[in-house]
Amino acid sequence: MDTSEYGFDPSYGYSLAQLLAVKPPKEPKDFDAFWQTRYQQALMVDPQPQTKIISNNEQGWRVFEISYTSTDNFPIRGWLLLPRDGVIKRGFIIGHGYGGRDEPDFHLPFTDAALLFPCSRGLGLSAAPTISSEPYWHVLHNINQTDRYILGGCVDDVWLGVSALLQLFPHLAGHLGYLGISFSGGIGALALAWEQRIARGHLNMPTFGHHPLRLRLPTKGSTGSLQQFYQAYKKQALKVLRYYDAALAAKRITMPIHCACAIFDPFVAPPAQFAIYNALAGTKELFVLRAGHHSYPEQHQQAQQLIAELDAFFAPLSN
Repeated sequence: MDTSEYGFDPSYGYSLAQLLAVKPPKEPKDFDAFWQTRYQQALMVDPQPQTKIISNNEQGWRVFEISYTSTDNFPIRGWLLLPRDGVIKRGFIIGHGYGGRDEPDFHLPFTDAALLFPCSRGLGLSAAPTISSEPYWHVLHNINQTDRYILGGCVDDVWLGVSALLQLFPHLAGHLGYLGISFSGGIGALALAWEQRIARGHLNMPTFGHHPLRLRLPTKGSTGSLQQFYQAYKKQALKVLRYYDAALAAKRITMPIHCACAIFDPFVAPPAQFAIYNALAGTKELFVLRAGHHSYPEQHQQAQQLIAELDAFFAPLSN
């Protein structure tokens, strides 16, 4: 794997065995209380979902614009896909990377499901004038306030997405899944630690794991932004980020989780990804990616293998 364009080794010298040995960091004593309080507050919000049809047949799906209200009265927008034919037996909340998303994913094999693609606050369709949509700045938004840090709001947006989907399709209770990649992989871990309405989850190249470690490993993208802030304000950075550590949250996740973790990744350091997988408390499956956020010869083949695994992993939601 060519590393010359990065100026550092995105494997960080870790073997797979060493990656599988990474432990989560020390946690704040009030970690559970902080998140349980936040979750209960989110459950009290009425999401008031509204939908508007865009297309009656796009690659076999009916496509809707959807909006709902999250905490702080924040308007969240995204897409809802419904199958053209057949019974809706399950539902999914599907996140996005730090680049946001321009459209829903039409290639997913869940043809008997309602697929919700929300854009996290400040990103994509949920952009706001008070929040930068640039990952470099978004990840720093309100980082000086534990209760107001932007990542907490993005976790709320997932919980309210669940509430919105269940308002629209009450019969899907107990049949919901979550898929998150990169940014939404880490956000998903933070959300699923407390979310009992989701039955199964998939975390793909999840970020925000083991902050004390990831802040010391040279990295591109939003992590690089956090690292610059950390260098200037170490105490302040860790004071807040320790509450937003996806590896600590993973210790609380009890539902079955499927993880795709990369052993080479210049944007989400592999040891941080594996810290999340290793900490998962319940039934878990691992798909090892040759690389993340970096093209490689086997990429298409691995993507097809991963889709096949997810098809099988989420099959029980239809029962």
